[in-house]
Amino acid sequence: MENKNYTSSEKQSPVAMFNTLCYLLLLLLLHFSLSQGLTFPQDISALKAFKASIKPTSIPSWSCLASWDFAAADPCALPRRTHFTCGIICSIDSTRVTQITLDPAGYSGQLTPLLSQLTQLTILDLSDNSFFGSIPSSISSLRSLQTLILKSNSFSGSIPDSVTTLKSLESLDISHNSLSGPLPKTLNLLSGLRRLDLSYNQLTGFLPKLPYNLLELALKGNSLSGYISNSSFDGLTQLEVVELSENSFTGTLGVWFFLLPALQQADLANNSLTRVEISKPSGGNSDLVAIDLGFNHIEGNAPTDFANYPQLSSLTLRYNRLRGAIPLEYSKKKSLRRLFLDGNFLIGRPPSDFFGGDTWVSGSLGNNCLVGCPGSSQLCSPSQKPYEVCKQAYGRKPMA
Repeated sequence: MENKNYTSSEKQSPVAMFNTLCYLLLLLLLHFSLSQGLTFPQDISALKAFKASIKPTSIPSWSCLASWDFAAADPCALPRRTHFTCGIICSIDSTRVTQITLDPAGYSGQLTPLLSQLTQLTILDLSDNSFFGSIPSSISSLRSLQTLILKSNSFSGSIPDSVTTLKSLESLDISHNSLSGPLPKTLNLLSGLRRLDLSYNQLTGFLPKLPYNLLELALKGNSLSGYISNSSFDGLTQLEVVELSENSFTGTLGVWFFLLPALQQADLANNSLTRVEISKPSGGNSDLVAIDLGFNHIEGNAPTDFANYPQLSSLTLRYNRLRGAIPLEYSKKKSLRRLFLDGNFLIGRPPSDFFGGDTWVSGSLGNNCLVGCPGSSQLCSPSQKPYEVCKQAYGRKPMA
């Protein structure tokens, strides 16, 4: 029989095998130790300071924060059967806190500046609670932050300029608070921002240049003023949703606005706009689906070119100062499902295509100066303005 010479790599001595087993056991113990949690001390101190800044009486016994017991367990320890049961998520190696997402339990307190120590935090969501005070400028230290949601609290003061240094931020929602002052002038530096919602605060001033990667912009329910300028929206080729209603914007809404290449929905109701400029979409293509310009001070004729937007299904121009006849093009546009022109000074007879057994449009043509609007049609509700009001508005007998 042929003899084989085994090399050291092919056959190990008992001592070598023992050493190998010890090494594997060490790796197993290390993995088990890490899985039980070795949270960085700076993260633990930040979490402790965060909980300490919240009024104890606002922490219900059943809430996430009530389970944060630092004396009983490591924050990132697994499994979390009785302590740190919710509210935080840690990194794969169980050493860093990467998410804080609190339950809406009514927590009340101020944000501690020590939150800035959570340098690996990607999500901070404290929505639907009762946090108050200012947003600390030290939040700029959260360099990994991608999502910041502080909506439906009682935060006050201005938006710190330091927020605009968060280059990784993709979603910012501080709506339904009591923030005041102007928007940061360097808001456009948030180059990765996709969604911005600062609605229902007390913000003032003009629109600055906006981040060019925005998909959704919501600033409704503030006291923003001035013109809606093309320079603020320059380069926003991906913007799909614009919500600027319930502010104090004035002047002309330029033709450029409706030509934003990705625009789908725009709500600019309840402002003080006086004029709308609109042209046919470039190449006849547009994604615009819904536009609301109601409750402004828009004068002139109802813009005919809205009928050239192929996907437009909802058009609201109610309670403005429009005159003249309802464009026949509106009645020929089968994609138009909702049309609100009530509360203007429109004259003449409404297009007959709006009335009949196969009508496809809902809305209102009421409270105008129309004649022959069938009282049996829901479109003609409420009733038209008194003759004298219409006569005074036109300075003569309104055209039939």
